[in-house]
Amino acid sequence: MQSSLVLQNLLSAPVLFFFLGILGVLVGSDLEIPSPLPKLFSLYLLLAIGFKGGMELAQSGLGPQVLLTVAAAVAMSLLVPLSSFLFLRLRLDGYNAAAIAASYGSISAVTFITAESFLNVVEVNFDGFMVAALALMESPAIVVGVILARLSAPTEDAEIAADQQNGGGNLRWREILQEAFLNGSVYLLIGSLVIGYVVAAFSPAGLAKMDPFTEKLFYGALCFFLLDMGIVAAQRLRDLKQAGAFLIGFSLLAPPLHALLGLLVSLLLGLGQGNTLLFMVLCASASYIAVPAAMRMTVPQANPSLYISTALGLTFPFNVVIGIPLYMALSRQFIPLG
Repeated sequence: MQSSLVLQNLLSAPVLFFFLGILGVLVGSDLEIPSPLPKLFSLYLLLAIGFKGGMELAQSGLGPQVLLTVAAAVAMSLLVPLSSFLFLRLRLDGYNAAAIAASYGSISAVTFITAESFLNVVEVNFDGFMVAALALMESPAIVVGVILARLSAPTEDAEIAADQQNGGGNLRWREILQEAFLNGSVYLLIGSLVIGYVVAAFSPAGLAKMDPFTEKLFYGALCFFLLDMGIVAAQRLRDLKQAGAFLIGFSLLAPPLHALLGLLVSLLLGLGQGNTLLFMVLCASASYIAVPAAMRMTVPQANPSLYISTALGLTFPFNVVIGIPLYMALSRQFIPLG
C-alpha cells in the first residue's frame, strides 16, 4: 500500500477529528456532543449526499453501466450476509450469526461519505450514481438477516410458535419490511436522490441555490459528525470483551475480504478507480444504525453488544483509517486511471 495514501487519509480533517473524539474518551475528557446534534448532522449528510447523487445521476443518465452497477450492489447485499452467516455459524448461534451477518451485509453511509471526501483529496473522479447503489444496499441485508434468523431458529421456539398460532406472522413481516425500506436513513437518502434528480432534470436553476447548503457546509459537517463518531466508537470498545477473539478477528478480516470481492465485481463491470473504491467500501462496510434498529425489533434473541460493538468499535475505525487507503491502492494497482 502506498504510504502517501495512508498519510493523506490520516492527515485529512475528518479523520483527525475522528481521532480527537477517540482520544477524548481514552484520556477521560468530559467532551460530549448534545444528543440532538449528531442526529441532525447525520440527517444533513444523508440529505446532501443524496441530493448531489441525484443531480449527477440526472446528468449521467440511466445507462447500462448505471443499471448494472446498481444490480451488482444489490446482489452483493444478498451475497455478503449469506456468506458471513455461514462462517459465523461455526462459533455462534443462529440468532447472533444472523444479526451480525445482516450488519456486515448492509452499509455504512458515513464510511461511504468519508471515502468520497478522500477521493476529492486525492483528486480522483467518481460518479454520482454510486449513491443509488448506497441507497439500495441497506434494506436487502436486513430482510436476509431476518430470514436467516427464522430459518435457524429451533422448531420448538415457543415465541415463534405462539406468533404463528395467533396469526401474527403477516403483521411481523409488514413491520420487518417497513423497517427495512422505510427506516429514516433509507427514506431520506432515496428521497433526496429523487429530489436531486428532479431538480437537475427539470429545474436546473435551483441547483445553484442549493450549492451553499450541499457543498460548502458539507466538509465541516462531516468533521463534526466524525468527532462524535470517534467518541461513540471509543465508548463501544469496552463492549468488545463480550465479542471474543473469533468476532474481533471477523470484524477486522471481513472488510478487506469483502472489499476484494467488490474489486473483482468492479473489474467485471469496468468501473473506474473512483467508482471502484466506492464499490469496495460499500462491500466492506458494516451498518451500525439501521440494521441494529431492525435487529432489536425483529431478532430480540440476538445480543446487541455483539453486532454493534464489532461494526462500530472495530470495523468502522478500520475502514476509515486503514481500509479506504488500502482499497484505493488496490484500485490503482488493477485499474488504470482514466
